[in-house]
Amino acid sequence: MQRYRVVQWSTGGAGRLALRAIAARPDLELAGVWVHDAAKLGRDAADLCGLPQPTGVRATHDASALIALAPDCVCYTAVGESRPKECVDDFCRMLAAGINVVTTSVPGLVHPAAYDAKARARLEEACAAGGATLYASGLEPGFAGDQLVLTLATLTHRIRSVRTQEIFSYAGYPVAFTMFEVFGFGKPPEHRCIMQLPGIQTSSWGPPVRMVADRLGVKLDAIRETYEKRVTPRRLEVAAGVIEAGTVGAVRFETIGVVDGRDAIVIEHVNRMADDLAPEWPTAARDGTYRILFEGEPSLTCELQLGTPTDFTAQGMLATAMRVVNAIPYVCEAQPGITSSAGLPPTLPRAAFAEAN
Repeated sequence: MQRYRVVQWSTGGAGRLALRAIAARPDLELAGVWVHDAAKLGRDAADLCGLPQPTGVRATHDASALIALAPDCVCYTAVGESRPKECVDDFCRMLAAGINVVTTSVPGLVHPAAYDAKARARLEEACAAGGATLYASGLEPGFAGDQLVLTLATLTHRIRSVRTQEIFSYAGYPVAFTMFEVFGFGKPPEHRCIMQLPGIQTSSWGPPVRMVADRLGVKLDAIRETYEKRVTPRRLEVAAGVIEAGTVGAVRFETIGVVDGRDAIVIEHVNRMADDLAPEWPTAARDGTYRILFEGEPSLTCELQLGTPTDFTAQGMLATAMRVVNAIPYVCEAQPGITSSAGLPPTLPRAAFAEAN
């Protein structure tokens, strides 16, 4: 079995899980670890991800030294919402050096053709210069609203509309910037969060909407956005911090692909910080559910549930990490360029059953 040398770039929520998986995989060799937090510098990778035995690989924030290692791939999971340009700069540097990159950080890249044209041109130039490949994925975007939708579409004769719903509590999600600044939780209802700025949703969820449209051969009239919020009547203590009474405790938004004047391809998020908030919004039999609804011939409903009612947040983060970790061998073996799940074979885990024994 061929082994690929991998650098894990960041050890936050998804990064720590990716690091643990990479270090345990027989087809991957951990070559290095990049960290942002000074408290993590010099620590063994095993200490950062909870492995019982030291790996001999110590964390650093020396990007040049890690690139000089010439790994086969970088698994890049650093924060992207607040720094997309910096992420693209990092990708270009790695790709131009001949290093393949898999990432969860820039969801708009799940369908490269719909990503910002100038940034895409820079990335394509870097891929060509280094003969390397870039792949972005995740659970949503990256699977539920795009690849799973397209897989289910193979069962259909005619499609009038398809809607993907994420029905998740975010009470267990620990990233404060994403929860408070991006989604607007814990803010006064009149506050305009990042997600409400025109074009922000389209930059992240527009590409998977366009991916479905492109693969099904339909032309979008437009992509439009909706955003709603509800306040909590009581103080909530959640993983990201405190949400005071009278501030936003639930959000619902849609990224909508319009076809022939109708809402045809929709990605909808219904996210609460407590189960009893916004009861009029869509619910599921249990939290941590993705629901895909096809209206057509035949009509279809498919529900994907993560983990259990008590651990779906952690299990969802693991699934997010594994979408890119499992893709590493396939990306290393792909032709240079920016690719997507539509351009790769199924990124099946290698030696997964062997690891479970």
